[in-house]
Amino acid sequence: MNSGVVIDIAREALWLIIKCSAPLLLVSLAVGLIISIFQTVTSIQEQTLTFVPKILSIFITLILCGGWIMNNIVSFMTRLFENFSEYVR
Repeated sequence: MNSGVVIDIAREALWLIIKCSAPLLLVSLAVGLIISIFQTVTSIQEQTLTFVPKILSIFITLILCGGWIMNNIVSFMTRLFENFSEYVR
């Protein structure tokens, strides 16, 4: 196994991390932005107000996208394990 293969595996793993975390991060960003705008408009300065909506929205997103995320991770790991004999050489 040469350094090119290792770099390809690392690149694919980083892309998988970005792809799988994007829905959760985008929902968290959107909910945080909406709550911040609401706090600014109503002049509420409670710092803990964003916690519960963000947690609930991330939990719902994880329920909705969890199967897709798991399929991507399982697919990546299956490809790694199938080609393991080539990597050991």
